[in-house]
Amino acid sequence: MIEDYLPVNNFPDPDVDRLTWDDTYAIALALQRSYPDANLQEVSLGMIYTWTLKLNEFADDPQLANEEILAAIYRDWFEEIISK
Repeated sequence: MIEDYLPVNNFPDPDVDRLTWDDTYAIALALQRSYPDANLQEVSLGMIYTWTLKLNEFADDPQLANEEILAAIYRDWFEEIISK
């Protein structure tokens, strides 16, 4: 059920910029900070979806996610890693 993936933080900090599914690069950076030891070869789109919903700064409708958006987050994360 989608409710199982809702963020724990139900009271977002008003001083934090909110992320939406349109912010694929910013989400990728946030995931990289939150999961620095993640091996992207083992990360699925489902994991990206779940982890994104758990980000405190994420504030969008979980049902708006699709494979294209999740793949874009993955690509942005991958490109950020290989550019270092």
